[in-house]
Amino acid sequence: MGICWGVPDYPTPSFTGHLRRGGPALTISSSSSSEDGLSRSLGGRSNESIPNGYVAPNSEVRVFSFAELKVATKNFRSDTILGEGGFGRVFKGYLDEKGSSQSKKMTPIAIKKLNPESMQGFREWQSEVNFLGSLSHPNIVRLLGYCLEDKELLLVYEYMPKGTLKNHLFGRGSAIKPLPWVLRLKIAIEAARGLAFLHQLERQIICRDFKPSNILLDSSYNAKISDFGLARKGPDEDRSHVSTRVIGTYGYAAPEYIATGHLYVKSDVYSFGVVLVELLTGMRAYDANRPTDQQILVEWVKPHLSKRKLTRIMDSRLEGRYPLKDALDVAALAFQCLQYSPKHRPSMHEVVQTLERISSS
Repeated sequence: MGICWGVPDYPTPSFTGHLRRGGPALTISSSSSSEDGLSRSLGGRSNESIPNGYVAPNSEVRVFSFAELKVATKNFRSDTILGEGGFGRVFKGYLDEKGSSQSKKMTPIAIKKLNPESMQGFREWQSEVNFLGSLSHPNIVRLLGYCLEDKELLLVYEYMPKGTLKNHLFGRGSAIKPLPWVLRLKIAIEAARGLAFLHQLERQIICRDFKPSNILLDSSYNAKISDFGLARKGPDEDRSHVSTRVIGTYGYAAPEYIATGHLYVKSDVYSFGVVLVELLTGMRAYDANRPTDQQILVEWVKPHLSKRKLTRIMDSRLEGRYPLKDALDVAALAFQCLQYSPKHRPSMHEVVQTLERISSS
């Protein structure tokens, strides 16, 4: 359910079935159909109706009519498409906040519209509204509103003009310039703050699908975490984990989650470690085009996260323009985040402190 805009970007949708190395997305064992209190999901089937009487979690989340969003996007015209993900297409639109034809203040927005054929549906849509609609943090993308009308499901977000971290790390073409080291470290710190905020809530929120395509950048490259369609509330006080169906993206999901379906708060820490490695190397977490022993980035790179070998795997597009000590410290932190056992990984609060110390040095 990746949000992708600003610069076109196309995350791969999740698939139901078994774990596949041939594709980056995974969904294993479709367990309880009433997960998160929902007894039904559209699941991409157009003959199912949407439940009536849905109420936004707080008054700041606006309820849009489908007609309003058609006007904002010029009837979802093709030249307003910003990208596409498992949930559907994302369009850029403009809102006249004063509702007057004489108003000059047109606010850019991003509108995610469900594809009726999508494998994702009402459950993910409602999860996004429930979580984002009740959160406020500078490093969490802001949900402005939603539309639930007939069979139309739409989500309206603040517009992030620099698009996704994924596009800046892995995109090609003259319009894509390599991220300098200082921006990579800034993005890592701000994304870590967003995750730490989710983890320190009274009832923790586990992101479950943390990856570069879900890290959005504003015009000043400030990073914000997006996409809470797969997020889950953390365990109760007397439990260490949440048991749930395994959904996520291959290469980022923690080993204990893939093996057992047990989702820990520190499963997010593992995913963050993968993103740190991507920031260091400029390589994707999973790439079927690489040699067999290098396709899963973490498995290949882990032995290189040391003083002697790190420079061999650093992103060549950095052209050596980074403080080696800082890079070594970030690599050491990534290694800690990628520990096999969740209990041996640092908390996101500790991750933030470490990254801030590296930055200040």
